Amino acid sequence: MGNALRFLYGKCCKPSTDDESLGPHGVSAATVGVSALAHDLFNFEITSQVPEGLGRYVVSSRKAQSKWYRKILEAWKQAKPPPQTAEEASRLVIEILKVHQKADVEGLLSFYGLPLPHTLVELSTEAPVSLPEGILFEFQTLPVDPKAVADGDTITVYVSTSEPVMSSSVPREVIVAAAQRAKAREKKDYTKADELHQKIIESGYRVLNIQNEEVLARKFRIRLRGIDAPESQMPFGKEAQEGLLKIVQWKSLKVLVYGEDQYGRCVADIYCNGVFVQEAMLKKGLAWHYVTYDKRMVLAKWEKEARQKRIGLWASSNPEKPWDWRRNRRV
Repeated sequence: MGNALRFLYGKCCKPSTDDESLGPHGVSAATVGVSALAHDLFNFEITSQVPEGLGRYVVSSRKAQSKWYRKILEAWKQAKPPPQTAEEASRLVIEILKVHQKADVEGLLSFYGLPLPHTLVELSTEAPVSLPEGILFEFQTLPVDPKAVADGDTITVYVSTSEPVMSSSVPREVIVAAAQRAKAREKKDYTKADELHQKIIESGYRVLNIQNEEVLARKFRIRLRGIDAPESQMPFGKEAQEGLLKIVQWKSLKVLVYGEDQYGRCVADIYCNGVFVQEAMLKKGLAWHYVTYDKRMVLAKWEKEARQKRIGLWASSNPEKPWDWRRNRRV
């Protein structure tokens, strides 16, 4: 079996069986459907057998199913890089089986809990070359820790103090504490080092270990500009948080800051590998256009596309707006 299949079969998370929405492999598009498909492709290469139970999801014969798996297996091996997310796996299957019956394609995707064709969205992949009007400053973040994604529109990020926009504004006491902490760790005085790190943290900074190198970084809380996702306690709040997490976790982000909100968060546009994160959240039906604070028509357009497809939170006929939910809890 090719390296791509070995990697996915060996490294993906083990399926869970706690979620009622899980497919026949104990996986869903939000968990490890890719791993289940990789497992079955691995098994097919060895045994030439398609998985049991697939026939309940598709209409074509077992002989036809074998032909699909042979085509998908070859395409998977040749893909560089191979599919690593549910959307990537779904797109590969759809492309390989595009001449086959719609019922078979959708049945195969459903069998693995992978996104169906109508739920996939096309995203632009270029960040602006010149800074749009109104931006105060921009920076590049360090890789985003999954624990730092609070909900569907708020992220905590860290920015290296070596970034040009940061280097001249680091308080002297933070620089001194970081140097003293490094010396304390060299002497294995970890109690002293921890005390100094706590002082650094209280000043809004932190020393992070990035690829075995200690980096002094400043903390920022980011509020995604122009969108409003369901609150954590609301219906679809968990899905919105998980959707944003899948986009940004362990990625370095480009952040364009326009201002600060009443909670001290930077209001910003965010790009991840060239993808505009707000566009992804709106097109996937994971957030509303926050029209009260952002009049950009393109945001309304992306929300409308998701509404028309009835994907994400728009699968509900009348989802409660987060600003209404918050207002009702204040009275």
